[in-house]
Amino acid sequence: MKKISTLLVLIISIITVNAQTINVENSRKVATKGYAEKEVTPDIIYLSINIKEFYKDGNQKKKVSIETLEKQLFDAAIAAGVKKEDFTIQNIFSYNQQNKKKNNELLQSRQYRIKVTNLNGLNDMMDKIDPQGLQSTAIEGYDHSKKREIEKELKTTAVKDARNNAEILAAADGQSIGNVLVINDNSNFNFNDLIPQPRYMLSKVAMADNTVMESNALNLDIKPIKLSCYIDCVFALK
Repeated sequence: MKKISTLLVLIISIITVNAQTINVENSRKVATKGYAEKEVTPDIIYLSINIKEFYKDGNQKKKVSIETLEKQLFDAAIAAGVKKEDFTIQNIFSYNQQNKKKNNELLQSRQYRIKVTNLNGLNDMMDKIDPQGLQSTAIEGYDHSKKREIEKELKTTAVKDARNNAEILAAADGQSIGNVLVINDNSNFNFNDLIPQPRYMLSKVAMADNTVMESNALNLDIKPIKLSCYIDCVFALK
C-alpha cells in the first residue's frame, strides 16, 4: 500500500511540474539579460615560498639547516599577522650540492603556501629570512575577504538590470511586466581566473663597501580586478 501511495505522489509531482513548465512556455513573457560589474582590489594573497639549506660563506662546517630557515619563515609570517593554519607545507625536495670532499652532498628544500591578509607586512616578513636560504617566491593566487558580499551585490544589481530591460521592451509594445518566471545565473566569480599582473621585483641596496646586493623587498602593485555578473531572466507580461 505504501508503494502505491509513493508512486501516486511521484506521478502527481511529475504532472504538476510538467503543467508548470507548459504554463511558463505558453504564457506571454519577455526574456532579458541583466548585467553588473564592479572593480575590486584583492586583499588576500596566496604566496608560495621555497627555502633551501646552504653553507654559510661556503664553509662546509656551517650548514644552515632547513629547520632553522623554517623557523625564520614561520616566526616572520606569524609576526606579519599570518594565522598558524594558513602556513602550510606544499612539498619537500632534496638536491645535490657538489663539493671537493663529497660528490653528492644532499641538501633539503621545502615549499610553503602562505595566506597573507596583511599586505603591508610582506616586506618585513621577507626581511627576516636569510636571503641565501630563499630559493624562489611566487604569487599563486588572489582572493577577497568580502567575496560573498560582493557576489550578492552584483547578482542583485544584475537582476534589477534585467527587470529594467524587460520594462523597456514591454513598454515599447504598450505592455507591462509581472513576476519573474525564470532566473538563470551565468556569473562566475573566480579570482584566480582574473589574476592581475603584479610587479614583483627585488630592489637593489648599496652596501658600505660599495657593492650592490639584492634585498628581499617586495614592490607589489596589485591592480583592481573587474568582476562581471550576467543574469538571464524571463518575466511575465501583463
